[in-house]
Amino acid sequence: MFSIAFSTPVLAWNRATHMVTGAIAYQEMKASSPATVARIVVLLRQHPEYKQRWASKLNDASLSEDDRDQYLFMLAARWPDDIRGNVYDHPTWHYINYVYAPQQGIARTDTMLATGENILEAFEQNKQIVRSNVPDSTKAIALCWLFHLSGDVHQPLHATALIDNQFPAGDRGGNLFKIKVMMSSQTINLHSFWDGMLLGDDDFQAARNLAVLARQTVRREQLPQLGKTDIGSWSKESFQLAQDNAYRSNTLAAGTDQEGAILPPDYVATVKPIAQRQMVLAGYRLADELTADFTN
Repeated sequence: MFSIAFSTPVLAWNRATHMVTGAIAYQEMKASSPATVARIVVLLRQHPEYKQRWASKLNDASLSEDDRDQYLFMLAARWPDDIRGNVYDHPTWHYINYVYAPQQGIARTDTMLATGENILEAFEQNKQIVRSNVPDSTKAIALCWLFHLSGDVHQPLHATALIDNQFPAGDRGGNLFKIKVMMSSQTINLHSFWDGMLLGDDDFQAARNLAVLARQTVRREQLPQLGKTDIGSWSKESFQLAQDNAYRSNTLAAGTDQEGAILPPDYVATVKPIAQRQMVLAGYRLADELTADFTN
């Protein structure tokens, strides 16, 4: 019924938010499974791009040993966005386009736009690599993808393609959906707005501090959905959040490339706590996934 030409979205969450998710997972596991943290640190140091991309950052004399390990988790979480366009890149791994066609009364997770290997398939592939007997350098790459995709799948617009009269081939997870935060703001797309609403500064201190605050604000006992441990369930949660909150049950207006539609006055205040909860949930689930991977 639906088809779309191959297209690459912009990043899911920004790099800073991925770093926070990595930091949350680190802080959780440092308390509950320190041996697993140590094993993951050893593996990540075998990453083929460790010296090229990470060594200089981690050699900062102001960082403690614990800081370095936590920073390594954070850099691993953002790595798949840092390598866009190189040999390790897999553009279609970052998302899945479940069909949201409200004008036709369709919102289905058994129907999706074809884009190549999607986030569900990629996550399972890399989980199996981590659990296998491949060389440590190969496991390090797979770990980075598990870190990153755990974050991506919790960004609601990375599980959704809005199809309507304005976007008959899909809005590419909000990438074509033009908005303005206020009248005086510049036109951006809805996907970019969701990516960057939590943190813009991608340095170690800012990401670590937000991770600490986020864990204090959204605690495990507040998240009964942690009982769902498969990425398919996570993606369906995000799809529902996109419908109900990102697109406001198809009441949010899209503008044009020249002039984005102004967001409702209460939009930011309403969706920011949802985005924060998703970021924390991703961190907790990543910690649980990694603990299970190395326990098994």
